[in-house]
Amino acid sequence: MNIKLQAIVESFPIAGKFVISRGSKTEANVVRVVLEDGHHAGTGECVPYARYGESVESVLSQIEAARSSIESGLTIESLQIQMPAGAARNAIDCALWDLAAKRSGIAAFISAGYPHLKPVTTAYTLSLGTPDEMAAAAKASAHRPLLKIKVGGADDMERLRAVAMSAPNSRIIVDANEGWSEQNVEENLHLAASLGVVLIEQPLPAGQDSILSKIAHPVAICADESVHQSADLASLADRYDAVNIKLDKSGGLTEAIKMHRLARQTGMKIMVGCMVGTSLAMAPALILAQDADFVDLDGPLLLARDREPGLIYNGSIVSPPTTALWG
Repeated sequence: MNIKLQAIVESFPIAGKFVISRGSKTEANVVRVVLEDGHHAGTGECVPYARYGESVESVLSQIEAARSSIESGLTIESLQIQMPAGAARNAIDCALWDLAAKRSGIAAFISAGYPHLKPVTTAYTLSLGTPDEMAAAAKASAHRPLLKIKVGGADDMERLRAVAMSAPNSRIIVDANEGWSEQNVEENLHLAASLGVVLIEQPLPAGQDSILSKIAHPVAICADESVHQSADLASLADRYDAVNIKLDKSGGLTEAIKMHRLARQTGMKIMVGCMVGTSLAMAPALILAQDADFVDLDGPLLLARDREPGLIYNGSIVSPPTTALWG
C-alpha cells in the first residue's frame, strides 16, 4: 500500500529563554512528519540540532531524498540502512512506528516488548545563568524531585552551590554541555560529589575526553555529545558510567531500543533525554524511559505552549501518551 509523506515545519515559543554553554534560543523549531496510507496516519517529530551540523533545511532535504522509498513502503528495518542516524531519520522512524500501531491496533510499546507503560519522573532543566539567577530558578523549582542544571562557565561551582542551597531536597544532575576542561574537571567532579550531585553530563568536549579513563569518578559521568548510536558504546565504556539516549541522536526509536539493550549489557546506566521539543517528540521516548535510571523528558515544560493533545505532566510526573498523540 502506497504512503503519502508530508514534512511540516513548526515553531513553538519557549517560556522565557533556554540557555546552555553554546548559546541561547527563544523558540523550538521542529519538523513533523506525517505518513498516510488512505486509512491511517502516523506522525513523528524531530528537532534539528546545529551542534550536529543539522538545520531545518538539511533535515527537510534528507526527508525529501528518502521520499520515493518511503512512499513505496520502505520498512523500518530498511530505513536504518538507507538513512544515517539523526533528526531526519528519527521523525520518519517514529512516524512508521505510529503508523504500524494505528494499522494493527497493537500499541507501539507492546511491539517494543513492554507489557504496559507507567508514569515516570522527569528531570526539570534550569538554564545557564548567573549564580543568583540560577539560585532564584532553583528556589522556584525546589518542589521538583530532580533538577538538571546547565553549566559550562567560569562560575560553575558557584552556580552549583547556589542551586544546592536553594533546592536542598532535590536531586541534581549537572550538564556541562562540553564546557569543562582537563584543567578543572577533577576539581569540579569532587565538589559536585561533596554537594550530592547524582550525575554529571558530558563534562568535556566529545573526542577530547580520554582523561576520563584516567581519573576517579566520585560522581557518575554520562556521555551525551560523545554518544549517538549503539556503535559508539564500545569505545566509551572506559570513560563513562552512563549514556544519554536521545531519539534525535540515535535516529529514532528503533536504534534507541538497540542502544538501550546494549548499554544495559555493558553495565552502563541509562538516561533518556530529549531536545527542546513538543509532546510528540517525547512520546516515543517514554517507552525507553520505563526502566531508565534517569529521565529527562521535560521539553514541553520548557515551552510557552505545547501541541494538542499533549502529554499530561503533574509536576514532574509525566504520564504515557494517549493514542491520539502517538503510538
